[in-house]
Order: sequence, then structure tokens, then C-alpha cells
Amino acid sequence: MTLPLRIGTRRSKLALAQSGMMQRAIGRALGIAEAEIETAVPLVEIVTTGDRIQDRRLMELGGKALFTKEIEEALLDGRIDIAIHSMKDVPAEQPEGLCIAAIPKREDARDAFVSRDFERFDALPIGARLGTASLRRQAQALALRPDLKVEMLRGNIDTRLRRAAEGDFDAILLAVSGMTRLGVTEHIREKLSPDAFLPAPGQGALAIQTRAEDIEAPWVAALNHAPTAVAVAAERGAMTALEGSCRTAVGAYAVIDGDTLRLTTEMLSPDGSARWRRAGELFQPTEADARALGEKLGAEVHAFAGDQEVDPASLDG
Repeated sequence: MTLPLRIGTRRSKLALAQSGMMQRAIGRALGIAEAEIETAVPLVEIVTTGDRIQDRRLMELGGKALFTKEIEEALLDGRIDIAIHSMKDVPAEQPEGLCIAAIPKREDARDAFVSRDFERFDALPIGARLGTASLRRQAQALALRPDLKVEMLRGNIDTRLRRAAEGDFDAILLAVSGMTRLGVTEHIREKLSPDAFLPAPGQGALAIQTRAEDIEAPWVAALNHAPTAVAVAAERGAMTALEGSCRTAVGAYAVIDGDTLRLTTEMLSPDGSARWRRAGELFQPTEADARALGEKLGAEVHAFAGDQEVDPASLDG
């Protein structure tokens, strides 16, 4: 890879913040002077289908690949050299010719409870309006509180925070990681327990995607955080086995404590009335071992849960 190295990114404030972090990290790994990084490693803004259409659920549009498709096409066409994605937006299978070259150290993977009037999830009144576009968060919230009225909420973080502040919802759920990277953690009332709200596979992690022939680029090793990569491999293995998509309520979270990886994965019915969960651990796992454990536990969950996919045609509105 020769300079300049062009980084493809979505145009949202969060995507630009995340890509800017990686832009500086790649520049430093290559020994580029701070004042020259923006020129040597420029950001190329790309509007994705998922960004253009904000009034419908992703499952109605074709799934979370709508946040990556146009950027991946630019990478394959040679218009950019690197793509930065939120890992939870990356489909299980990579397009031919592309790879995840590095996974930096993960941010907090938990979900955040945001509310103008209530300090914690348990304090929500009967029949409270909860805003989210995530089927996983919907199912997990209803598993704990079937009385809640879950309503669709899409848009960037600023838009969601504004609607919560204006009282359009009694509460909303967001990712702690995104709020941290945007510097808006003062709006977090409660960081939700990963046991009750098992995160989405890869939540809090970033994926640095390149063409397959560039996987040995000199900056790759400097940015890859091996423990995060192993944990994410386990979670994405489970996601693959569970056919995790925007049409299924799936959670997977791996924690590495010393030499031991512990993975928990689950599938829920969309209304939260049923929840299937499995957990397992590995000692000194490789990425391949971790992925295999995820696939095994995910397959066990799927065998019990069966098909819990939502038909978009069944949704209101």
C-alpha cells in the first residue's frame, strides 16, 4: 500500500469520529508527522443506503449490510484503501476479495439507558414508551418488562438524544461505546447489565477492512488488539450459527479474564416471551478456537430456539 491511504467512512458524526481515531492511529503507526496525517491518510465520506433511509427498520430494507455495501464497493473498485466500520454492522461473511485486517481495542460493550425523567430502566412506569430500532434490545427489554410499549427510533445519536430530551419517548437505549466516542456520556442514566442486556456480537468494537492482498500492511499489527480480536471471533461465530441479522434477536458477549475466555450467547423471541441461552469457556484460545466455540454454542441455542426470524411484512407501519 502506498500513500495516500484513503479511508472510506460513513458521513455520520459517529462514523467520522471513529474513522478520525483510526486515521490518527494509522498515521502514527506509519511514523507520519501529526500535521501531515490528514493529507497522507485522508477520509473519504460515503453515503450508504442505511444513512439515506431513516424512516424504516433495517430489516425492512435488507439488513445491516446497508451500512457497509457502498463502502465495500468503493474498496473493491480501488476508490478507497481502508474502510472503518462498527463491527456490529459487519455481516458474518466477507465479500470476496476483502478481509477484516485489524480489530482495535474494544470500547465498553454495554447498552446505555437514556431518559429525561427516569434514572434507571427498573424505574420506568407501567406502559412506558421505549425507543429503539434494535430487535435485540426490544426483545430483551420486553423479556424483563412485557408491559413496555416499544416504538421504532432510528437516526443518528444526536437525533435520538434530542427526541428523548423532548419527551417523545420515556426512555431510549443506545450503545455506550458510541456515546463515549462522541463525548456525550453525560446523557447516560444507567449502563445496563450485560447479563440482562447481552450485547450485540461485536458491539463496542471497530472493524478495519482492507482488500485481501493488503492484510500484511505495516500498520495492521500495530492497530490489532489480540484479546479483542479473539473475543469478537467468538461472538461472530455465534452470530453465524444463529443466523444473526436485523431480523433475529441475537446477543453474544465474550470476556477474557487472564487466559480464559468466557462466551455467553442467546436468542430471544421478538416479543421477549422466550429466551434461549448457552455459555462456555476456553483456556488460552486462538481466534479459530474462539470462533469454533461460538459456532458450537450458537448451534445449541438455535437447536432449541428454532426459527425466530421476524417477517418485515408483519410489522406495523
